[in-house]
Amino acid sequence: MLNIRVVTWSLSSFTLFSYLVCILYGLIVPESLHMTTFLESVLPGFRWLTPVGFAIGFVESFLWGAYIGLVFTPLYNFFQRRLGP
Repeated sequence: MLNIRVVTWSLSSFTLFSYLVCILYGLIVPESLHMTTFLESVLPGFRWLTPVGFAIGFVESFLWGAYIGLVFTPLYNFFQRRLGP
């Protein structure tokens, strides 16, 4: 059985870390290799290299991880109880 709090915080931290890596990657590589289009599609309100856009992306990345953890963990535990050994 998975602990919902642990999984949710882990996934939130993972998605936030991934967002920061994408931003750092975008600052290092040429513009043609940026993840801008993807980030703007997945994170409503995100705009590349604006303070407000960065903050929105930061918060939304964390919330996407929380959402996944809050949905995945109960589903996993349910199926583990029903179908597990």
